[in-house]
Parts: sequence; C-alpha cells; structure tokens
Amino acid sequence: MTLVRWEPFRDLVGIQERLNRLLSESMGRTNVDEAFGAWVPPVDIFEKGDDLVIRAELPGVDKNDMDIRVENGVLQIHGERKPDADMAEGSTYRRERAHGNFTRSFALPTTVDASRVVAKYRDGVLEVTIPKAESAKPKKVQIELA
Repeated sequence: MTLVRWEPFRDLVGIQERLNRLLSESMGRTNVDEAFGAWVPPVDIFEKGDDLVIRAELPGVDKNDMDIRVENGVLQIHGERKPDADMAEGSTYRRERAHGNFTRSFALPTTVDASRVVAKYRDGVLEVTIPKAESAKPKKVQIELA
C-alpha cells in the first residue's frame, strides 16, 4: 500500500473552483471572467544579478496587442487576448480560456534605472528586465592607512 500525502490547500482550491462554477452557472454565465471582461495574467518578479525581472504568462497574446510603459515609477503592462476566430458562438461546447483586456501595474523601487527597460516575448512569456541604477549597486571601499 502506498502512502498518499494529504494537501489540504489543494482540496480548498478544488472546492473554491466548484463553488465559483456553481455560482456562475446559476447566474446564467459560462465564465466569471467574461462577466467582467478582463483577466489577470500571472507574473513572477525576482532579481537576477543586477536586474529586476518580471515574467508574465501571456499565451495567445500577439506582441502587437501589448503595451508596456514606465511612468512615475510604475511599470504598466496592458494588452488584449482576442478570442479565436474559428470558434463560432453557436458551435462552442465549452470555453474556459479567458479573453479580453488585461492590465498589470507594478510600483518600481527607486533603485532601478527605468530608462533602460528591455522587454522580450517568447513562447507566450513576456520578460521585462529592469537594470539596477549604478548608484544602487554595491561598491567596494578601499581602506587607506592613516
């Protein structure tokens, strides 16, 4: 007999998903996100060397449908994932992938150089790299004999 590890949070997530589905179906909606017309892509934010990196999962979003701006110390990622053209409204049995506009905003620390932001998009993942400012990098101080 094999032991199976019990993970209570996985059970809670499953219960929450079932409750959300039940509530959305009772209101005549097929997807809670469709009611609001927006979705939120997940992101990871981490430091890599002397850079701050933000990675966002954006599968199915064309790079021309994205806009990235840095303004007043805030990085904003705007975009839109359009529904598939070959999925006609009457012929769809189930639609779980969210479509529509999205916006993510992140306050940047004062230790980064917002003028040198670089964004790359590959395999549905957007990677925004923001280098640290020269003044924020550690400097070695030489000790002089007095």
